[in-house]
Amino acid sequence: MRLTFCPFSLGVFVGSAYLMTLKLRREEHEKALLSALPSCQVVFVLGGPGAGKGTQCQLLSERLPGWAHLSAGDLLRAERKKGGELGDLINEKIANGQLVPSEVTCKLIENAMEDAYKEHGIDKFLIDGFPRSIGNADAWKTTMSRHQEKLVLCFECPEEVLVGRLLERGKTSGRNDDTVEVIRKRFQTYRDEEGPIVALYEKEGKVRKIASDRSVEDIYKDTSLLIQNC
Repeated sequence: MRLTFCPFSLGVFVGSAYLMTLKLRREEHEKALLSALPSCQVVFVLGGPGAGKGTQCQLLSERLPGWAHLSAGDLLRAERKKGGELGDLINEKIANGQLVPSEVTCKLIENAMEDAYKEHGIDKFLIDGFPRSIGNADAWKTTMSRHQEKLVLCFECPEEVLVGRLLERGKTSGRNDDTVEVIRKRFQTYRDEEGPIVALYEKEGKVRKIASDRSVEDIYKDTSLLIQNC
């Protein structure tokens, strides 16, 4: 039997297939646009060990709609445990006593930002413990320049108050770095590393200093006003 095709029907079929392909491509494009990370608002949160950065970031992310808390240290630790290319690189650097490349830390932060945006539509981030060096700051400005650096919050507290907080925490935390000797060294490292960073952002007019030797709620009141008005 010889099969024949109606030219009109064939044309309708081809046209319909073409339109369906265009529709699918348009939907895929729109989906990609929705999931692509836009330019985000970013607030860096700095402060010495025990200054209350994590506590305040947690409160801010819980109470202020649209803000998420990302800890640079937590992201690095999680990536180390996960393994993979980045995890292996981080472990190798640490094992050799070398610093994790700033670009790697920036990439981990942006990955976490993308996840938060895709899952919850969040485009405002409190980044805790970053930047930790001028190299971090330079890498951010180079690789993440499309995001808006709104503020740099600096939590300030007398060293003796911080020592007391960390020693008290050490009674239950099980951390081997909550001893007086290690705590003093950590304070010195903080001053050496973050002092120049604060000076850098002060020149840009972005630094806001907050006294953190007060109650958690008093600190939150001042901090939340700065965030909402940035």
